[in-house]
Amino acid sequence: MSNITTSQTIGPFPHEAWAWGVEATKAPANAALVIEGRLLDGSGAPINDGWVEAWTPDEAGGAIPGFRRVPSAEDGGFRLALPPPVPGQPAAWVAVFARGLLLHQFSAVFLEDDAALADSALLAQVPAERRATLIAKKQGDGRYRWDIRLQGAADASGETVFFDFA
Repeated sequence: MSNITTSQTIGPFPHEAWAWGVEATKAPANAALVIEGRLLDGSGAPINDGWVEAWTPDEAGGAIPGFRRVPSAEDGGFRLALPPPVPGQPAAWVAVFARGLLLHQFSAVFLEDDAALADSALLAQVPAERRATLIAKKQGDGRYRWDIRLQGAADASGETVFFDFA
């Protein structure tokens, strides 16, 4: 018997799933933070039919409080508009869905200018050489840049750190 279940694959029609929770793609009224990036495969090619889900548990309000769902664009791009983060905590908890993944991947994104970043208990569990894959870099316009790479070398320039919650 196969161990693969319907929850472990997004199938060939992920665009159908984006219709659910369409309110979750809108920026919340208290959006003070924008994180933009690209969803990339192991060779650095854009994934244009995936999506990124983000949770900010301290947020109230919205159709689904604290939840955002955004599809990746043709160039793999995504944009998360989020409420102000809690110092020392991830700006968002993230789940990534994409073709070829049998199971969605869980990660977190931190902000490089968070004064409490060094005190993060979660980040302390990640090997120092891999932490950069979880940290969004502040851009000149105030937005943050964070690319998600689903596969690659196990270093700061490679695969994003994903967490196993099994």
